[in-house]
Amino acid sequence: MRWTLTGLAFAAMTLLVFAPLAVIFAQALARGFAAAVASLGNRDAQQAIRLTLTVAAISVPLNVVFGLAAAWFITKFDFRGKAVLITLIDLPFSVSPVVAGLCLVLLFGANTTLGAWLVASGYPIVFALPGIALATMFVTFPFVARELIPVMVEQGRAEEEAALTLGASGWRTFLTVTLPNIRWALLYGVLLANARAMGEFGAVAVVSGKIRGKTATMPITIEMLYNEYLSVAAFSMAAVLAGLALLTLALKTALEIRHADQLAATRRH
Repeated sequence: MRWTLTGLAFAAMTLLVFAPLAVIFAQALARGFAAAVASLGNRDAQQAIRLTLTVAAISVPLNVVFGLAAAWFITKFDFRGKAVLITLIDLPFSVSPVVAGLCLVLLFGANTTLGAWLVASGYPIVFALPGIALATMFVTFPFVARELIPVMVEQGRAEEEAALTLGASGWRTFLTVTLPNIRWALLYGVLLANARAMGEFGAVAVVSGKIRGKTATMPITIEMLYNEYLSVAAFSMAAVLAGLALLTLALKTALEIRHADQLAATRRH
């Protein structure tokens, strides 16, 4: 039974993960390495890569702040409506990203009062970087909070209360007691949010307008290139995105191994 289950799991992984990755890299190199690199040197491709990294650099740190605040508030305080707050944090998991993007368009679009005022003031949200960042922040918001909440619940409040009793300030307690205890969960959440931010398509497709060379992120650019039968360029961009995802997975695995080693060392002592 053990070997059967292992074989089924490996077959599923091969079909759903390894085979598509192999196809992506094979198609990207179908006309040689030079052709793949040349397609990535295109101005629109470089702009898509820069935009994707910029959006991730904006959304992930903000979600770290929001996730830390939400996890701290939920785990360290008792209040009415805690279950409602937890449900709201999970909302991006249940709402379609396309619906989230459409809500942003209905709120900040040029046809709305607020959106028209922002456009007239020179600060457009929809079809611009701010809208893409907001859409990405919405779909990635739960990752950090959801990684932190179980860890902080398990740790309880005793250590923080002891530090406060000994005269430590709130910030000192957070930096010297809370943060070291949650650093691994925080790093996991950051990596997952970053991977999701770089690969988001649905919400970004709605709010970006898919303007080539301006608001087209890497996933959107891949779709546009593939629809234009530029397969080498599309798969080369997909290979870059897949490489970033694999790098994120490798970092997450390394962190998990290091965390397990530290836990084992602590138990031995």
